[in-house]
Amino acid sequence: MSRTYPIAIGADDAGTAMKDAMAAYLAAHGHPVTDLSADATEDYPDVAERVARSVARGEHERAVLICGTGIGMAIAANKVPGIRAAQIPDSYSAERARKSNDAQIACFGSRTMGVEAALVCLRHWLDSDFAGGRSAPKVEKIKQVESRNLRAA
Repeated sequence: MSRTYPIAIGADDAGTAMKDAMAAYLAAHGHPVTDLSADATEDYPDVAERVARSVARGEHERAVLICGTGIGMAIAANKVPGIRAAQIPDSYSAERARKSNDAQIACFGSRTMGVEAALVCLRHWLDSDFAGGRSAPKVEKIKQVESRNLRAA
């Protein structure tokens, strides 16, 4: 990992063990980590919104969300304006989430992959940056879709 930055992390009850392993990994590699996980009264949408808002406000440059599949966290986080959250099932997807889609939030499934595989994917996601190029106009179109739909609401 070439540089470090503040990272928010959050999990529901299904993702706690993986979240703990990821938080330790991030801290060991010099990233300041803020745990914004669920308390006993919350569900994954609460965590996803809290974490995504912290990224949207600029408090954290990137974030990691963990639930049973990663799907629900990604859906909920993507409802926050300005956020691009990607479910990460493998290392290729992790790299492309950053390089092609400029995803600020990586979502993992604790019931769909093991911790070691998730840590490999996390490393690929952390080591990748937005490549721009042919992907830049596509990300701009995503922002335009979001803007149109915010105005229509």
